[in-house]
Amino acid sequence: MPAEIALLFWPLVTIALYALSRVLYRHYPSAWTSPLLVTPLALIGLAIALHAGYRDYMRGSHWLLMMLGPATVAFALPIWDQRALIRRHWAALLIGVIAGSALAIASSWALASALHLDASLRASLVPRSVTTPFAVVVASDIGGVPELTAVFVMITGILGASLGSWLARLLPLRSSLARGALFGMGAHGAGVARAREVGEEEGSVAGLVMILAGVFNVLVAPLLAMWLR
Repeated sequence: MPAEIALLFWPLVTIALYALSRVLYRHYPSAWTSPLLVTPLALIGLAIALHAGYRDYMRGSHWLLMMLGPATVAFALPIWDQRALIRRHWAALLIGVIAGSALAIASSWALASALHLDASLRASLVPRSVTTPFAVVVASDIGGVPELTAVFVMITGILGASLGSWLARLLPLRSSLARGALFGMGAHGAGVARAREVGEEEGSVAGLVMILAGVFNVLVAPLLAMWLR
């Protein structure tokens, strides 16, 4: 495919597939019809059929990745709306973020060690429980591969949002704070979307927890880099 056509083809196809997958999800809501799963799988299948590589895709679609930053900042709006709730429970939220981040990092490292992954793959897996804009920064700082980290983040988000719905029914989580924190810490962006389906307060808390977890992981990235060495 000529480079000039590829510059327009891949971003337009990405947007079109995402729009179609949202329609599919509205009619058949399920973890397997989530746009976060359907769109990447469809793009991978198309890339294989066209014999296109990752660099071919990113050459015209890199700006889509850059849009993740403003999208994450947009979570500040519902957080501001629920500032009274957050002000009352800031200590519990902060402790939960630190504990959840530590558990996510430790479990990722344990999984990578059990599978005998090399150093770069281990470093790529460690920030899997952080939303993509923060995760790729952490991966770069600790010697990982940002592109692989983005894939791990996507898988974690989809599985976390699905299992989170099940856990929310199983566990005695009576407050919106607990339910929102469960989704925000366990499934970042996908979890926030799922939490907003549960309730407005849950979505706000999930967004706050997701952002706090991202900031925390970025701040501790230098320590992680020393530990991973």
